[in-house]
Amino acid sequence: MVRLSWPWLLVLLGLALFLLINAPWLFQQGYLWYYRGQVGRMAPWEGDFRLRLLVLAPHPDDEVLSSGGLIQKVQRAGGEVFIAWMTLGDGFQWDAALLDRTLRPWPEDLRRLAERRLSEARAAAQALGVAQDRLFFLGYPDRGLLHMFLENFFTPYRSPATHLDRMAYPGTLSPGAPYTGEAWEDDMRRILDRVKPDLVVAPAPEDAHVDHRATAYMALRLLGERGWLSRLRFYIVHGGLEWPLPKGLHPGLYLEPPPRGRGLSWRRLDLSPEEEALKLQALKAHRSQMELLGRFMEAFVRKNELFAMPPSGASP
Repeated sequence: MVRLSWPWLLVLLGLALFLLINAPWLFQQGYLWYYRGQVGRMAPWEGDFRLRLLVLAPHPDDEVLSSGGLIQKVQRAGGEVFIAWMTLGDGFQWDAALLDRTLRPWPEDLRRLAERRLSEARAAAQALGVAQDRLFFLGYPDRGLLHMFLENFFTPYRSPATHLDRMAYPGTLSPGAPYTGEAWEDDMRRILDRVKPDLVVAPAPEDAHVDHRATAYMALRLLGERGWLSRLRFYIVHGGLEWPLPKGLHPGLYLEPPPRGRGLSWRRLDLSPEEEALKLQALKAHRSQMELLGRFMEAFVRKNELFAMPPSGASP
């Protein structure tokens, strides 16, 4: 039996601690090393962009992060773009704390944040050339969508952040509507009836954020009942394991598939340098988010965007 001296035991212990502490980072580096070579060989998105596109965004900024390049391609091809925001991000307490320079934001602080984020979403859409009359602000509670979809379909959900249980923000689609899944579903039906989209992009159910998953479930339900699932494409914003890496602005890199979306069939939408630059300009319109999450958001300005078809047999 080999007996190690104390110096060697300390070295091995230090190595073990390093591997344990950095295991997520090491795994992510291996993931990036593999996929950076794969993305360039991924099947590109081909087709006519002269269509009616509906982007479903759980929060203001998700529309640009996921689809800023796609929106530009549809606009340039002569198509029509519509954007629907499910919430106004009124539950992001860290953001309200930073903007108001307070350790404990009050409900009224978060309500002001919602109105600010609505204005920023309008500015971002304008930067991308989307007409203001094609924007829909639903205004449901941040981090409340899954509760509405599951437990509060008929009974109003009360936001712990804003203390609201019904729509109170100016400029929303259904002022005074209760925070229920039924009201949310009615709003979505109205939007689909008005837009009649050829293509709908929405979060994937694999996304880590509860509001993104709830939006995916709602999209699957309503498009499925109309026989429109072939019109649906998924994106992911919260992909797990600190994705995407590296953080910050790297427009020369590919955006690799997120760890949480490994089972999806991704297509690569290539962006030109000009499209990347305009996507960055639209992101900067979301000033309240850039102050806190700038390096995360800039990491989505890459040579491509990623979209996936729903798996066959997908359902909420």
